[in-house]
Amino acid sequence: MSFQPVLLWSDVLLWLLVFAVIGLGAYSGRARHLRRSWKRLGKSNVATAAATLLCAFLLVGLLDSLHYRQRLPDAPGQSEAVYAVEALSALDGLLSHLREHNERTYSAPLAARAFVMETEETTAGVTRVYPRLHYGGAHLEDESGKAIDVARRALTGVGLALLCTALVAGVVFRRKPQSDFAWRGVLSALLVLFLVACTLSQLAGDYHVFGTDKVGQDVLYQTLKSIRTALVIGLVTTLVMLPLAVALGIVAGYFRGWADDVIQYLYTVLNSIPGVLLIAASVLMMQVVIDTHPQWFSTSAERADLRLIALCVILGVTSWTGLARLLRGETLKLRELDYIQAARAFGVSSVRVITRHILPNLMHIVIISLVMDFSALVLAEAVLSYIGIGVDPSMHSFGSMINNARMELSREPAVWWSLAAAFSFMLVLVLAANLFADAMRDAFDPRHEG
Repeated sequence: MSFQPVLLWSDVLLWLLVFAVIGLGAYSGRARHLRRSWKRLGKSNVATAAATLLCAFLLVGLLDSLHYRQRLPDAPGQSEAVYAVEALSALDGLLSHLREHNERTYSAPLAARAFVMETEETTAGVTRVYPRLHYGGAHLEDESGKAIDVARRALTGVGLALLCTALVAGVVFRRKPQSDFAWRGVLSALLVLFLVACTLSQLAGDYHVFGTDKVGQDVLYQTLKSIRTALVIGLVTTLVMLPLAVALGIVAGYFRGWADDVIQYLYTVLNSIPGVLLIAASVLMMQVVIDTHPQWFSTSAERADLRLIALCVILGVTSWTGLARLLRGETLKLRELDYIQAARAFGVSSVRVITRHILPNLMHIVIISLVMDFSALVLAEAVLSYIGIGVDPSMHSFGSMINNARMELSREPAVWWSLAAAFSFMLVLVLAANLFADAMRDAFDPRHEG
């Protein structure tokens, strides 16, 4: 084989979560009350537009979760295949021109010359000039034609985007002419996605669209690679947090007594410890374990992945208390309702009461809290990486980009494009998640039935 598959724990967890969502969708299709809620959600243009944007981010993250190691050229007399130490992903393969076309140092977005002056020897002597980039705008013989070239490529991208959107709209309205599904929201989001993707694809072949960083690496490539880290932090941490919060919150509210006292004491103690300090201490201890056992890892990607998973577990264990408190309070109210008291009087077991009556009426709280927590966790990773206790430095993330841009902003002139790119993509991801969470709250809340 020309490549060797590499299986990382974060890849496995991310794909398992995707399959779990597909399974939940299949279950929802059979459950009448959930099917009604999903139908209400599908009638919202805001919800369908936000879901389309989230699916685009998820697609990028999944492509970046298919890892492999390339086979090295065979040496004379070599009998066994030898593979590279570096683990690449399917996204790396698609963006190989961005990954490989590195400059010496900083360059501004769409620039043809470096951002930093260098010494150059000419026939007139030694001078200080802004040198031409190796790849950015290298196809231009005359730099005065750069503006026309950029405009032509951008207009081509816009034309392709409009064509793709028109084709999708034709297929949709031909097959679903009377559907009450909010296709307008989907098409609006697709138009934006096509405009961004087609324009970037036209420009990124010969320009650094978002410029380059201190070591000359393309900022657009770093930004796209950071999406997977944000998704893993948000989704895997939610996977860790959800069982703890739901189980302990419902048990505390339903059984009350000593169980309620113990659980309240537990999350009160956790909340009394400064979260950043607890996370920092846990991450540093985990880093000591990683540093003292280098034999556990065959690639640097596996080492960085273990730290990422450890960070997800630590964030999950320290962030379940808010949801558990909400579920406890709601369960205390639900257990006093007449139909639940009647079920208990007829001898229905506590487990059945919880699964049939309590949990379904808490799902709107769980769903809205999880999606809102996803946004908070994406932002938390940026803060933790900014102060140096986040993901491994070798792993791309929005927080690492912001941290690296901290000193760049103090330059004169300031290097602003790394911060702007990370902030823009993170803003769209968090905003889409928040809008989708609001729509899901309205659709799944039992008080909005009817």
